[in-house]
Amino acid sequence: MALETVLIQSCGGLVCGVDEAGRGPWAGPVAAGAVILHHDDLPEGIDDSKALTADHREILEIEIKARALAWGVGFASVEEIAELNILHATGLAMCRAIEAMAVQPAAALVDGNYRFKLPCDVQTVVGGDGLSLSIAAASILAKTARDRLMIELDAEYPGYGFAGHKGYNAPVHQEALRTLGPCPAHRRGWAPIRALLEET
Repeated sequence: MALETVLIQSCGGLVCGVDEAGRGPWAGPVAAGAVILHHDDLPEGIDDSKALTADHREILEIEIKARALAWGVGFASVEEIAELNILHATGLAMCRAIEAMAVQPAAALVDGNYRFKLPCDVQTVVGGDGLSLSIAAASILAKTARDRLMIELDAEYPGYGFAGHKGYNAPVHQEALRTLGPCPAHRRGWAPIRALLEET
C-alpha cells in the first residue's frame, strides 16, 4: 500500500485503485473495477487477477467487496467500443466504476501509462497490478464481473464458446465465427473479425 499512502498524503483524501479487463477480446464489453481498500483490513492473497485461478478470484472478490471502504464495477458495451474506440471505451468503463462507488475518491491509481480523464485526480502506474494492492483488487473485480457476463452471453449466443475463452482469440472461437458468423456480442470492427469473415 506504499503507492496509496504517498498519494493519500499528497491529495488529502481517499485513493482508489482502477484497472480494466477485456480490452483485447474479439467479443463482449470492456469492464473496469475501482476499489478503495481499508488499510487496516486488507484481504490476504490479493494479486494481479491474471496470476490467480478463477476460483481464487471469486473468493477474493467476495472478500474485497466485504472489506473495502468502497468498490465499483463499470462496463462499456460493444456498441460503445465501436463508437468511441477501445481506449476511450475503457476510460468510460473506468468512469462508471468510480461513479458506482458509495464513497468517491480524491485520486485514483490507474494501471498502465495512459492518463484517462476520470472523476478524480489520476496517477498512472505501469505494471500497477503487481505494485499496488488497490489496483490488483480492482483487476479482480473487473475480471470476475466480465467473466460472469461472458458466461451469460454464452447462454444467449450458444456455439461460440464464450463461457470458456471469454471472447478472446481461440481455435474454437475462430471455427465458430467461420461457421456461424458474428453475433451481436462480437466487435465487428476489429481487424481479426473482419479478416475471418473475408475468408468465408
